[in-house]
Amino acid sequence: MKHNPNDISEPCTYGDLRDKVVLVTGGAGGIGLAISSAFAANDSQVVIVGRDKTKLDSVAGNLGENLSAYAFDLGDLRKLPELVETIEKEVGEIDILVNNAGINLKKDALEVSDNEFESIVRTNQTAVFALSREVAKSMVRRGTGSIIMISSMASQYGIPKVVAYTASKSAIEGMTRELAVEWSPRGVRVNCIAPGFIATDMSAKALDNDKERKQKVLSRTPMGKLGDPADVANAALFLGSGQSKFITGVVLPVDGGNSIGF
Repeated sequence: MKHNPNDISEPCTYGDLRDKVVLVTGGAGGIGLAISSAFAANDSQVVIVGRDKTKLDSVAGNLGENLSAYAFDLGDLRKLPELVETIEKEVGEIDILVNNAGINLKKDALEVSDNEFESIVRTNQTAVFALSREVAKSMVRRGTGSIIMISSMASQYGIPKVVAYTASKSAIEGMTRELAVEWSPRGVRVNCIAPGFIATDMSAKALDNDKERKQKVLSRTPMGKLGDPADVANAALFLGSGQSKFITGVVLPVDGGNSIGF
């Protein structure tokens, strides 16, 4: 593993990630794009899945020949097996799955409808399980693989107005531990990253227009700043590589200490 400590934007490099097939959901923007870019920089065969075809095509063009893009709505559970089958046929059997895609709804809990709640859970929780199950079938058969979930600070403590998102991300952490216990004896490691407040376009919209909320975030973050998407990407590289071969079932906060801040 090589890394320049003076350049925080430079991804770590892991030789064993070369030619690995890595599927990143929501891989065309924000944290997902950082993860996709980091694996691409390690010469992995990166597959990104998202709903916005224009955005996907743009990212695919920028990241080069080692990247494939598939426009797909992960909420369409019935077609998930077909998606995995297509990727395995056209790119190769998946070695690393990063379940990054997720949606949110900022709304007072008293105003959240059943349909709104179920929509968030369907994408953030049910689809994550369904995709992990389909990908793991090949991993278990081969006796090797790494699945990386992406959780949130919303699962570490209470954040108002995001009840469905919080419920779905809390479930992701429980799912991580259960699947690790069930699949790790068969060669498949399952881990989770819980990003703190990361500087992305999405967080900018949420925090830049709410100075009080932003100050609260920074005041309880011991490192006193927002994280960079590359910080999460580097954690994903580590958990996907052989450097973490004896690590499974963990939830790793990448948050500048936010989850333990006062």
